[in-house]
Parts: sequence; structure tokens; C-alpha cells
Amino acid sequence: MKVVAISGISGSGKTSLVKTLSHSLSCPSVLFDDFVDDHTYPKDIKKWVTNGANVLDVETPRMDKALLELVSRSEAEYIFVEEPFGKCREPISALIDKVVLLDMPLEICLSRVIQRNIAQSGLDSSQNIKQYLVKYNEFLRDAYIKTNMQTRGTSDLILNKVQSVEALEESVIQWLRAGANYQTF
Repeated sequence: MKVVAISGISGSGKTSLVKTLSHSLSCPSVLFDDFVDDHTYPKDIKKWVTNGANVLDVETPRMDKALLELVSRSEAEYIFVEEPFGKCREPISALIDKVVLLDMPLEICLSRVIQRNIAQSGLDSSQNIKQYLVKYNEFLRDAYIKTNMQTRGTSDLILNKVQSVEALEESVIQWLRAGANYQTF
């Protein structure tokens, strides 16, 4: 069994790809966002970004435990995990065999986050988007750039072309079946 992390910034397509791969290959998955709580990120994100946005400061102990339990009991060929930061964070890095980085252009990711917010928020979407864009301009853009650079260094497959989730899925499956060696495409 191999644990394959799907990484990238917000809006890169991680969740969609994890769900698609998990369904297509009948494998279990773990989603990062299911384990985010008030203690996951540093309290002062702006300061954290100014100080380098070290992803070791991002903590998900419940996710780490859930993945460890899944690894110990699963007989599937793969476990797909949405882990934005690849193998950069302890203790989860020890559980990950391969990292796929969805290295999408920032403007595409921003557009997707806005579209997702509109779809989920209903009447409050314009206020939520406005607040997000203020944070994006102040520090989130830099956070995404800095964390993505850290993640890139732990990645085995880097996908940097904007494609449908089905095309990305096909690329990942072909890569896994070919031995999952380092590649960029």
C-alpha cells in the first residue's frame, strides 16, 4: 500500500482530485479540511507569513491519528490524502509515500475560491468574498507562494497545467502505474 498526498494551495483542486481518485480506484481517503480546527493554524497568520510561513507550525493531530489508523488497517492499494503541504509537516510526513503537487497559477486558484464561496455562501457571499480578498492582498497570496515553495521540495509529481479533474486523475493514475518516479508535467 502507498499513501499518496495530493498537495497545493487553496483552490488548486486537491479535494476534487482526492475524491475522484479514491472513487475510481476504490481506495480510502483522508481530507485535510475535515480536521481543521481553531488550533490548526498559528493565531496570527499575518505574523506567521512575515516570519516565513513555516508549515511545521500547522498542526492536525486528529488527522495524523486518523491517517495512522487507516494505514494500519487498510488493505487497499492506495490511500489518498489531501495534505496541502506534502511531506513538510511532522508527524504526518512519515506516513506519506508519494506527493503530487497541483501547482496551479495563483489567479486560477483565486477564481476557484471565489466561485466556491459564491456557491456555498448564498446571500453572504459578497461580504465573505470581500473579506477574503482583503486578506488575500494583505498576506494570503504570500502565504500561498511561501508554502507552495516548501511543498514543491517534497513533491514526486508536479502537475502545473490547468486541466479537468478527469485529466489530472488520468495523469496521476498513469504515473502511479508507471512506478511513481519524479516527474513534472
